[in-house]
Amino acid sequence: MNRELQYKMEQVRELLPSRFPLHAPLALVHSFGCQQNVADGEKLKGLLAGMGFGFTEDTANADLILYNTCAVREHAEDRVFGNVGALKKKKEQNPSVILGVCGCMVQQPQVAEKMKKSYPYVDLIFGTHVAHQLPDMLLSLLQEGRRTLNLDDSDNTIHEELPVRREAGAKAYLPIMVGCNNFCSYCIVPYVRGRERSRRPQDVLEEAKRLIDEGYKEITLLGQNVNSYGRGLSEKCDFPSLLEQLADLPGDFLLRFMTSHPKDASRRLIDVMAGSEKIERHLHLPVQSGNDRVLAAMNRHYTIGQYRDLVGYAKKTIPDLTLSTDIITGFPGETYEEFLDTLHLVEEVGYDMVYSFIYSRRSGTKAAEMDDPVPYETKVVWQRQLLKAVRDISERNNRARVGRTFRILVEGAGRTPGTLSGRTSGGIVAQGPGTEDSIGQFKQFKAEGATSWCLTGTIE
Repeated sequence: MNRELQYKMEQVRELLPSRFPLHAPLALVHSFGCQQNVADGEKLKGLLAGMGFGFTEDTANADLILYNTCAVREHAEDRVFGNVGALKKKKEQNPSVILGVCGCMVQQPQVAEKMKKSYPYVDLIFGTHVAHQLPDMLLSLLQEGRRTLNLDDSDNTIHEELPVRREAGAKAYLPIMVGCNNFCSYCIVPYVRGRERSRRPQDVLEEAKRLIDEGYKEITLLGQNVNSYGRGLSEKCDFPSLLEQLADLPGDFLLRFMTSHPKDASRRLIDVMAGSEKIERHLHLPVQSGNDRVLAAMNRHYTIGQYRDLVGYAKKTIPDLTLSTDIITGFPGETYEEFLDTLHLVEEVGYDMVYSFIYSRRSGTKAAEMDDPVPYETKVVWQRQLLKAVRDISERNNRARVGRTFRILVEGAGRTPGTLSGRTSGGIVAQGPGTEDSIGQFKQFKAEGATSWCLTGTIE
């Protein structure tokens, strides 16, 4: 940690007792949305811990509440506005409480302006590029009572000096890059996260070593498009090379990664995955649509033929590979016949998991300007048709796994009382009776039954 950051954190620590004289202050940081947001939230918690805050999950006990927001879908934004609105009474009853909203949602200028005008009791409003300035913002509030609105996006530095406070457990997120250059026509992420910036491979490797030494068993590498890792770095290192170096580190751990963009995923990536048991046997490869015209309108830069070729090579090279994907139902202008192309692709590939959402309009994207004649109610019918097919395929795939033994990382309690839950290297949920001392450990699992969403059996 650099001296300037440490000095400002110490200043905040010294000022906090004047605002909260009766007790050590508690912070609640809630991250909405994707794993990258969760990782960002861990850095925010690290900064707050360094400034003297403890933590709580109860808004009633919190002296600082910070919502780290998501902008991918309109529903996520509505949830944030609802949660922030509910805090007005808390601020009226206790003016000392500090309220903040940050992240992707407020990086959009129109949202930040609404937050500023309609929610005047929110003290801190800041975007995705300035989280490292949280100590400065708190200093301005504590010293001068100054409210902060900071959407500065000029800092393209990856701040390696920020402390991280991870939750206890066996799993850790490890961001390897930030930002996105793809500008898919439906997606707001490049506008709120900025252009791609990769961490230096030595920094990623050093952090991975620390995580392994601290006992983490599953490390998930994060990026909006991990396959474009390394572009712009002075060191020559692409994602397959980084993955290979990480897998060569000593220790008993499993590497996962997300997300892979089909236009950049290479056969070399598949070969590296096949070459190490420390790399998951799971590939998340978002297709979004099974129709070439729709893919072009989405600005995805690949065809279904190219996608099929990559999937075919992956299945051939890694026979026990599981595949998952993302699908948007009802993209503007999509016809039912084009939707059926997606449905046929799902059935052909036989995905183990599909994350599907009805198109959500994002102001400022190209897709928001496109004609969208299909009623939402019709899109709901298509979505139900897709989800039924996915459930049938997932159950069929899982039934084919019955009788096999898998190595799983036991994560915690299962849905059924008396059971524990974990995941295979392929990301399949496995549930069975077990003892609490198994949590956080790799165990053998004998699959004895199956549903569409999990395997059931015995943890040995």
